[in-house]
Amino acid sequence: MAWSDAEVAHRAASDAERIAWVDEQDRPLGGMLRSELRERHLLGRCTYILLFNSAGLLCVHRRTLSKALYPGYWDVAAGGMVLEDEGYAESAARELAEELGIEGVLLTEHGHFFYDAVESRLWCRVYSAVSDAPLRLQPEEVLEARFISIEEALAEARHLTYCPDSLVALQRYLAA
Repeated sequence: MAWSDAEVAHRAASDAERIAWVDEQDRPLGGMLRSELRERHLLGRCTYILLFNSAGLLCVHRRTLSKALYPGYWDVAAGGMVLEDEGYAESAARELAEELGIEGVLLTEHGHFFYDAVESRLWCRVYSAVSDAPLRLQPEEVLEARFISIEEALAEARHLTYCPDSLVALQRYLAA
């Protein structure tokens, strides 16, 4: 797999970020390098932002092949790890702006849940936003994006590789 120089630099910078480290009750324990948290299988915080257009279609995007988790997978949510000195809502706004170029929109929270899998253990918050602004994809993280119905996304997830954690976030949103 050949990564661009920008993807290599972005991955190294991402692994060197200090992210929020928390306990089993989501209480802050401090900060830790992303790579160390992942290697030690410790708990972090993560945000998921479901972006809709005014027609009610959901933005799905495909992750770059250089991502540490789920490379090349489709994703129903923008989002990522909460930084050490950052709150959930601040992280959600930052991630939406970084990945999809959407800024200054109302973020509505839809729940808080624990995600426990072999590859990551996370306390998560789900948000939604509505925007018809043009997407500005971050080339180091997002290969392509499109708007489809939630039903289409769920149907695609049965035969395409979708990120399992964001599908849980979507299920939480639908249940709220």
